[in-house]
Amino acid sequence: MLSIIEKIVFLLMLALTFYAFFTPIIRKVKYVKLGTAIDRFDNPVKRILHAVKSFFLLLCSVKKERPFTGFIHIFILYGSLTFDTITGMHILEGLIDGVHISNLHAFIADCFAVMVLFAASYFLIRRYVMRPDTYTYKNFESLWIYLLLITVTLTFLLYEGAVIANNPAHSQYSFFGKVFAGFFPNASMDLVKLFWWIHIINVFIFIAYVPRSKYLHMIAGPVNIALRNNDYLGKMKILDIEDEEAEYFGVEKITHMNQKDLMDGFACIECGRCQDYCPAYNSGKTLSPKEIIVDMRDELMEAGPKLLKNAETELQPLAERVYKLDDIWDCTTCGACMQVCPVENEQVPKIIGIRQSQVLMESKFPEEFNVLYKGLENQGNPWGINAQSGMDWAADLNIPLISEKKETDVLVFSGCMAKFDANAQKNQKFFVDILNKAGIDYAFLGNEETCCGDPSRRTGREELFQMHAMENIDAMNQYQFKRIVTTCPHCLHVLKNEYSQLGGSFDVIDYSDLILEILRDGKVKVQQKTDKTLTYHDPCYL
Repeated sequence: MLSIIEKIVFLLMLALTFYAFFTPIIRKVKYVKLGTAIDRFDNPVKRILHAVKSFFLLLCSVKKERPFTGFIHIFILYGSLTFDTITGMHILEGLIDGVHISNLHAFIADCFAVMVLFAASYFLIRRYVMRPDTYTYKNFESLWIYLLLITVTLTFLLYEGAVIANNPAHSQYSFFGKVFAGFFPNASMDLVKLFWWIHIINVFIFIAYVPRSKYLHMIAGPVNIALRNNDYLGKMKILDIEDEEAEYFGVEKITHMNQKDLMDGFACIECGRCQDYCPAYNSGKTLSPKEIIVDMRDELMEAGPKLLKNAETELQPLAERVYKLDDIWDCTTCGACMQVCPVENEQVPKIIGIRQSQVLMESKFPEEFNVLYKGLENQGNPWGINAQSGMDWAADLNIPLISEKKETDVLVFSGCMAKFDANAQKNQKFFVDILNKAGIDYAFLGNEETCCGDPSRRTGREELFQMHAMENIDAMNQYQFKRIVTTCPHCLHVLKNEYSQLGGSFDVIDYSDLILEILRDGKVKVQQKTDKTLTYHDPCYL
């Protein structure tokens, strides 16, 4: 279709488009490599299959949180994939005479042209008319993308209409193209070529723009999903606090984040699902899990060029400059943001890392934590209550202690709440009653038990966590038992998922699981029925 001169011009444009597409991707890969190395390449086949399934089935978007919006994304995804194949055919059309897309291919393209126009219009209205709080409005990236989607689709239809008007044989299945063909009766080949150029230029602009915008997530998202944390979601990485050569603990600067952390920024869709489900944000706090990712990405984009030119570039701390400390301390570490993220971003480890840096390196933390840390250091509980009174709640219950029995089937780890909080004590007494009636062989660790370490670890005092963890591990290793049961979800998580990092590997279950076993085995039967509606609270760390 094209003359020799036009083919040369076209090939130059094609080469420039490839250069414009890959240059920012390569540069951003280099930025990601500035982070600390990660070890998430185990089970590569499983990881890749999960990423492919999530991407192509759009499991990451079609969720109960936003089913309709997620469904509309299907139009964008498969419309884009369809037009990718159309673009390939258009390139061949320009270079090889007589090449044209098949009738079936044209029919599929027309179907997705309708869907893409609808989807792009829907998202334009949603973002710029309805303007939900969860979206980002710092720039016009979304506007340009939606407009490009519309212009690429419309110029395709104009080109298809001109082709059909020039040669009606191509109109067998092109139901939408026929409509546009009506605008160009007896179209000449010059008109066909004109619309081909207009369409291909729009496509090349779109291709060149994607890696320069947040829509790089179409490429980075699947990679990020493949690099997901396959371990327990709330499990923290151990810090070697005895390392005298360590220059820092936690996350002080952007390069202290790991490569997956940095990849999160380019994978982020900025959809705001994390913000929708953040309890801190929904209670009126300024913390936004989305901004944790976006602000980190902006910092990386600013620092990256300097670091690539000079590895010794002096970077400024993130705290109080990129992140407000109030936001960092407002996080409850519940993990809701990570649970609903379509591309497996990880906000909580970043926040915990900054807390560790502030506490361990700067000795900066909220004033209220002075009471917390003092109580944990002196009495092994957050309130500083006399540790020896930890079993006073059971004074009249004749509860067996492991120090007396030496061996038991079930070792009960009370946790600070059940030992010192009046309401939690009532709950634990009911649990003891169930254990007795079920004939369970159990014993309490009693006053040998100290805080599990969760409050200190989640607030950045890693050395205090490790101290309490080792005290509990040493105490429990003195005795024989089959498993540990806890009445606190935080104790459950730490004992089950994090003590193993310090050599304490135990079989740990929640008391609700043990009660379920008891009911299933018929050791206790529920006799009294109720017509009331009951709600079971499933805690984040359970």
